[in-house]
Amino acid sequence: MSLLLHNATLITPTAQVDDGAVLISDDGRIAYAGPASDAPRFRGERMDVQGCIVAPGFIDIHTHGGNGIAFGESGDAAGELRAYAEWVVRHGVTGFLCSLTAPNADALRQTVRAFADALAQGTSGAEALGLYLEGPFLNPARRGAIPSPWLRNPNLDEVDDLIRAGRGWIRMVTLAPELPGAAEAAARFRQAGAVVAMGHTDADCETAAAALRGPFSHVTHAFNAMRGFHHREPGALGAVLASDGATAELIADGVHVHPAAMRVLLRCLGAERIVLVTDASPGAELPDGSYRWLGQTVRVQHGHATLPDGGLAGSVATLDQCVRNAATLIGIPLADAIRMATLNPARVLGLHGRTGQLSPGLAANLAVLDGAGNVVATFVQGRLFTPGR
Repeated sequence: MSLLLHNATLITPTAQVDDGAVLISDDGRIAYAGPASDAPRFRGERMDVQGCIVAPGFIDIHTHGGNGIAFGESGDAAGELRAYAEWVVRHGVTGFLCSLTAPNADALRQTVRAFADALAQGTSGAEALGLYLEGPFLNPARRGAIPSPWLRNPNLDEVDDLIRAGRGWIRMVTLAPELPGAAEAAARFRQAGAVVAMGHTDADCETAAAALRGPFSHVTHAFNAMRGFHHREPGALGAVLASDGATAELIADGVHVHPAAMRVLLRCLGAERIVLVTDASPGAELPDGSYRWLGQTVRVQHGHATLPDGGLAGSVATLDQCVRNAATLIGIPLADAIRMATLNPARVLGLHGRTGQLSPGLAANLAVLDGAGNVVATFVQGRLFTPGR
């Protein structure tokens, strides 16, 4: 059924339209988005969203789960995808990548194969867009929450096995560029259609900069799990800040990155090259307590998820929360924060021709927000979801 949303402020996100309207067609696409005065004549169903913002639906390209769900750990890939998609859509998310890692090559290959089967079946809430392999080709010195025994140097036979198991669903992979064979592995993944991200790396500035001029085009959670900045050895972070075209993830949960560092990233990369992500672990939106993830006990308390040694274990943030945080902590317009969670991730994945913007012909993936940025409703390909559902 077609539907007209009216009396809205539209954030497209490249422009803001006051007193705007969005017309959703019968096939779940955007038929019109712009000033209400120019909207086509319409006699069908209407939704008055006065006082609200209508934006593209959020896209989380780096999440390990949430609401008690941990991708790849229950043995039921389809069930995990279904439960997560039905939960996260309440937070304005209309698309996401499943971030996976596993203790060994056989387990990872089997997990990737199981998720490829499940992804082919589709989801009933937010759309599962594919897989994000965070490892296993990471530097143990910058392992973050991933156990050291799970990590190893790149092996092209294993890379080929993973690509075959993924059957086109591997959309992104994180590699440490300083590892032996990393450049060859990155090239192989890129040839298979995956975005290659630099992360969990102890690379020096020169090695990282060369990687970003080569097959690496994206950066996994900037500042976190990488060699930091020093004025005589700027490290991998320095290469990111000085890069000309790389896109970079930012975990804007208020825990992983100080607001001043967020502002530095913004001034160096601009709002067009930052992608907000949650890097969420299973404890997201659950009460404080202890949870299992990656074979370890994770303690969630006061918005922090930590390992027994005190290290951070992902976040417990939702993407709508990160959007609000980016606006308030960095001090940027809400429209810029929305761009970082919509158009930017869509461009990273090459999906901006079908989602991530309010533009006629694109999927009607929308987030309806109140003036404070809280989610009032979400549309996925024209289907309405509300936070209470």
